[in-house]
Amino acid sequence: MKRFFKPIEKDGSAKKPTRSTNQEDSEKKEASELEETNSNGNTMKKEPLKFITWNANSLLLRVKNNWPEFSKFVSDINPDVIVIQEVRMPAAGSKGATKNSGEIKDDTNSSREEKQILMRALSSSPFRDYRVWWSLADSKYAGTALLVKKCFQPVKVSFALDRTASKHEPDGRVILAEFETFRLLNTYAPNNGWKEEENSFQRRRKWDKRMLEVVVQLSDKPLIWCGDLNVSHEEIDVSHPEFFSAAKVNGYVPPNKEDCGQPGFTLSERKRFGAILKEGKLIDAYRFLHKERDMERGFSWSGNPIGKYRGKRMRIDYFIVSEKLKDRVIQCEMHGHGIELEGFYGSDHCPVSLELSPASPDSNES
Repeated sequence: MKRFFKPIEKDGSAKKPTRSTNQEDSEKKEASELEETNSNGNTMKKEPLKFITWNANSLLLRVKNNWPEFSKFVSDINPDVIVIQEVRMPAAGSKGATKNSGEIKDDTNSSREEKQILMRALSSSPFRDYRVWWSLADSKYAGTALLVKKCFQPVKVSFALDRTASKHEPDGRVILAEFETFRLLNTYAPNNGWKEEENSFQRRRKWDKRMLEVVVQLSDKPLIWCGDLNVSHEEIDVSHPEFFSAAKVNGYVPPNKEDCGQPGFTLSERKRFGAILKEGKLIDAYRFLHKERDMERGFSWSGNPIGKYRGKRMRIDYFIVSEKLKDRVIQCEMHGHGIELEGFYGSDHCPVSLELSPASPDSNES
């Protein structure tokens, strides 16, 4: 978020803002909370341990309609990091101009009002305790956000699968935060779609190929990969496997039978996802703790309560962690339940949380 300073005086000088004793004390306390001492007497920086991922399906709509309930949920969980997908706020920049994917559009009356509504919500408790990073699409589509408690400081935050790139990933689908002892990768994977077309199967194949390359490249440091990954890995990850396997649109049958079925549950997607986990030496944190299908609380996406998708649910939102971290996984939970979407806070996805135990002071996970 922007900081606002007093304007420069007419004589060209600017008065320095005075810092209160309370401000200084608060900053000193914040700095001290970042550090701890190991058994050798060496000072170490603390790292985040509690995380939430949520596909908000329009953050502005959630702010307008569901914010008190979601705020209470966040206060109760008290996560160190929150990652959000489908922010659906347009990037800054006028029509026809280059967009700034790290800032929200505010150059029209309507966009300015929407930004103010959103920023007021994020300035209220408990969100005022977090620093926010955005990666946004050019329009109200896709987009991701990263909120990190101000007492934790990432070493670096980038916005593309290619770490050497300075630009944001198209549609704002990626935020990568590097901390001292691990990396956190927030992604909103493109939907597979229903057809053998450039913006459907082909786009998803390219994405999965890049993800495979990325997780291998990032394996030099423990990884937490989270977000809406738009795939249900196994039959246990959907409520009605037969329904999803047979799903089709307008009678279309793909040329390759492994592409048949509900986007996110085709055999080709599931195989590619399994290969990504294997090659990246990664563990599905939820399935690591929960071995059986849970028809009440085991899914993160739920179909519309009205229509043929009523009661049809999928687990497509994940925390994937490096094998080096698996013994530190304390809990990983879906926080929505039932076919009436309780705990979804207006979205069609519910929040998912992960908690790790602190690293052993003398361990070397990397």
